[in-house]
Amino acid sequence: MSKVVYEGWMVRYGRRKIGRSFIHMRYFVLENRLLAYYKRKPQDNQVPIKTLLIDGNCRVEDRGLKTHHGHMVYVLSVYSKKEKYHRITMAAFNIQEALIWKEKIESVIDQHQESQIANGNKYVSFEYKSGTDSRRTASSLDHESQFSALEDEDDAHPNLLRRRTMGNGLPDSVFDWTREFYSELSNQNANNQAFSGKHWRLLQCQNGLRIFEELLEVDYLPKSCCRAMKAVGVVEATCEEIFGLVMSMDGTRFEWDCSFQYGSLVEEVDGHTAILYHRLQLDWFPTFIWPRDLCYVRYWRRNDDGSYVVLFRSREHENCGPQPGYVRAHVESGGFNISPLKSRNGKPRTQVQHLMQIDLKGWGVGYISSFQQHCLLHMLNSVAGLREWFAQTDERGAPPRIPVMVNMALTSVSSKKTQKSVPPAPSVDEINAASRNSVMMDEFSDEDEEQMPEAEQEGYPTKSDNDAKRTSLEEEPFEKIDLSCFSGNLRRDDCENTRDCWRISDGNNFRVRSKQFCCSKTKIPAGKYLMDLVAVDWFKDTKRMDHVARRRGCATQVASEKGLFSLVFNFQVPGSTHYSMVFYFVTRELVPGSLLHRFVDGDDEFRNSRLKLIPSVPKGSWIVRQSVGSTPCLLGKAVDCNYIRGPKYLEVDIDIGSSTVANGVLGLVIGVITTLVVDMAFLVQANTTDELPERLIGAVRVSHKELSSAIVPKLEGDPS
Repeated sequence: MSKVVYEGWMVRYGRRKIGRSFIHMRYFVLENRLLAYYKRKPQDNQVPIKTLLIDGNCRVEDRGLKTHHGHMVYVLSVYSKKEKYHRITMAAFNIQEALIWKEKIESVIDQHQESQIANGNKYVSFEYKSGTDSRRTASSLDHESQFSALEDEDDAHPNLLRRRTMGNGLPDSVFDWTREFYSELSNQNANNQAFSGKHWRLLQCQNGLRIFEELLEVDYLPKSCCRAMKAVGVVEATCEEIFGLVMSMDGTRFEWDCSFQYGSLVEEVDGHTAILYHRLQLDWFPTFIWPRDLCYVRYWRRNDDGSYVVLFRSREHENCGPQPGYVRAHVESGGFNISPLKSRNGKPRTQVQHLMQIDLKGWGVGYISSFQQHCLLHMLNSVAGLREWFAQTDERGAPPRIPVMVNMALTSVSSKKTQKSVPPAPSVDEINAASRNSVMMDEFSDEDEEQMPEAEQEGYPTKSDNDAKRTSLEEEPFEKIDLSCFSGNLRRDDCENTRDCWRISDGNNFRVRSKQFCCSKTKIPAGKYLMDLVAVDWFKDTKRMDHVARRRGCATQVASEKGLFSLVFNFQVPGSTHYSMVFYFVTRELVPGSLLHRFVDGDDEFRNSRLKLIPSVPKGSWIVRQSVGSTPCLLGKAVDCNYIRGPKYLEVDIDIGSSTVANGVLGLVIGVITTLVVDMAFLVQANTTDELPERLIGAVRVSHKELSSAIVPKLEGDPS
């Protein structure tokens, strides 16, 4: 009987003809020597999409981190040396899962090699211990895996051990300060000796951290470059969790790194090396001192003992020139060393070292000696931020994922003195919105695209192209709806910091149930909407306003005349003066048999059990944000909902006054409504695998609402 070595959900990763990456969630099974993947968890006698027989000729290629729509996944490629184009490329959102798969597959390879040796055949290992031979320069030309170049050298190194380290060699320009040098290396240059563990002294203890300063003077650096300093602290979290947070450049970094203002990806050199742009938030007399930014190469690896090393060093890049209003600082050496410690009281413990040797440049460094040290301590304090972040978060239950990085959006400029305006850094909301771009999981195709050499891809269209076209046709309407014919009394304004208006909120700000939610409870950014929000009305009256879709000239009536279908949400706010905020969503037609179609034509019991609202308050007082929260809510179970089905529309009247809890929250909100920015997303909850993944009907952001701007509507059949 066959034995399952390992199985579970992974990501199927590949490339399209034009070079765009595509990603599918697939179920992988390693059974005996057969690696196979399926579109869903396999049942009896189900045929896999693709298989690969694991033997001594197989290779597990570490491709490191790859970005897709800003989201980072860890990629492995399994292939046979005899047939390099017959391969299975898989990826994981967390590095632990990737390590498990790598070790399981390699153990099968080793077992097969041992059995072949016992039978008189000879196999050799194909991965090598990391060393100076594997070093290379971080160049934009180095896009191929470092392991690929070593494949033809197998027979020349029969006695080398399989390497467990993730990441081969670091760029020549980056010095690895984490390595300890022995006394016999004393003849090496001063650059290496400066970072030996024997040449540090404790400078101070601050925020539970030990701050060390380098003792040796180095004469090859400018005087403006300070001595290297490092902060050492203990964080109660796993190395993988800390590594994921350290690698992030999204809005999460604001929660633990007080020196972070903005960061973006300039170039992805390979899976372990990237060029980054980074703006520093330094609080030392900002009125007089110009802000600093950095352009540096970042390299990472995972060592055999489970520790992680992340290294920095400044470098120039043609797409990241000097920015107006910023002084370009220089990092001589820096990074993180994340090492596991023995657990205590059942809690994981990790030692985090953060080293920086930086030249902040500018006149402040030369004239004010305390400026550089103050700023350096400000940056090193991020270790304390990491410790407190993990101590105060409950997100440990979710598997740690490699966080998102935002693509370089700013255009590099020349360093001419005439440019004095400072471009504003993106807000936290903008960074979060960009960072939450989802991994595109194409669930429309029945088969997977095969990875082909690019030379062959150019010759003829592949099945992946056809699937891409079919997916785009299913997601995008053949003809976009003309929104100019719709209007409401509340104006739309897509600019930031505007008042008494609405705009469409980014779907990726909301997380919905994924295709695998039933088995993994995972959620993904929502992405595109099913319907278009075309108008918003803001009404008031002395009585509650029901069935507002019957109002002549409203967006629902206009849509019906054009043969479009409307879904109307009427939020009814009770009081001495009754208010209604009405949202009109429009689509050309409902997809027969879809979850939304079943909701529209279902009974009230089904509708009440499925209509879901996801609220959020991006701007507002702390007490309002805590009261409203961001937890999804089934509206039909929280408040009274009345459903009115018309020929070409469905209206949902949501009576907020029917709930004591909702009334209490409303009492807080209505008094400060002019100071609030509120996001709302509407969807039909998916409960079964066939209904997943969830899709948003639509979402809206209402900014700084004024009660005085509401108007009294004239409803059909109303005696007034």
